[in-house]
Amino acid sequence: MQLENNNIRRIVEQALREDIGLGDITSEATIPEDKSSRASIAVKENCIISGIDISQLVYSIIDPDLSFRKKVENGSMISKNSEIVFLEGKTKNILLGERVALNFLQRLSGVATLTHKFVHAVSNTKAKITDTRKTTPGLRFLEKAAVVDGGGVNHRFGLDNMILIKDNHITAIGGVKNAINEISKSLHQKKINVPIEIEVESLEQLEEVMLIGNVNRIMLDNFSIDDMRTAVLMITGKYEVEASGGINLENVREIAETGVDFISVGALTHSFNSIDISLEVLT
Repeated sequence: MQLENNNIRRIVEQALREDIGLGDITSEATIPEDKSSRASIAVKENCIISGIDISQLVYSIIDPDLSFRKKVENGSMISKNSEIVFLEGKTKNILLGERVALNFLQRLSGVATLTHKFVHAVSNTKAKITDTRKTTPGLRFLEKAAVVDGGGVNHRFGLDNMILIKDNHITAIGGVKNAINEISKSLHQKKINVPIEIEVESLEQLEEVMLIGNVNRIMLDNFSIDDMRTAVLMITGKYEVEASGGINLENVREIAETGVDFISVGALTHSFNSIDISLEVLT
């Protein structure tokens, strides 16, 4: 993740404006201007850390002179009660950035930790765990980076990254054949070279796609385990295969063992639990 990316800086600056408003009136009323402190950020549960660089950016915007010493890197597996950051500088500034820094850390570490659980569940299979576009509005870049920190891979970032022909496209254009033909024609006319994926909802629809071709990946949407195994045998490695729909930690292993290449899990970025992380002023 490129911290010099202007979009990331804007996200952090907006979060600070939202939290600070006209100023931290509590700290201004209680803490002397020249007071300096040491502080520690620690995790309260086992987790995979993500967002450590974002929390550092929070403090660099607030006070470039404040010392931010990270003890871990993104993607690290951390044990309960471990210190991950040591801070030293003006007390007011440490407290000014506390909530925003922790908000990013807690949420992104939650995404990374849930992703890691899915990745671990499919270990020793060829299946890769991938995310979706079901992200928090405005935070997609950060959440997708957290998926990578957890060991997953990214699906398309936005609508312009790849072709994904879904059921609504197929219905709107009058069938699978029309959808694929129109996509192929459009890409040729516009001289665009992007991967093409198509979603299928039945073995019959899959047969139709196999006859037409001109795709790179086939998404099996809400297939039963038996139908998924049959589909993988039908495709026989000709196209990449992605499983999607109704996937959880209880069934993901069985899905992976059908031989699919990718398993897309919307829950990674819409149903994660934030990690309990706190900041404590030491002196």
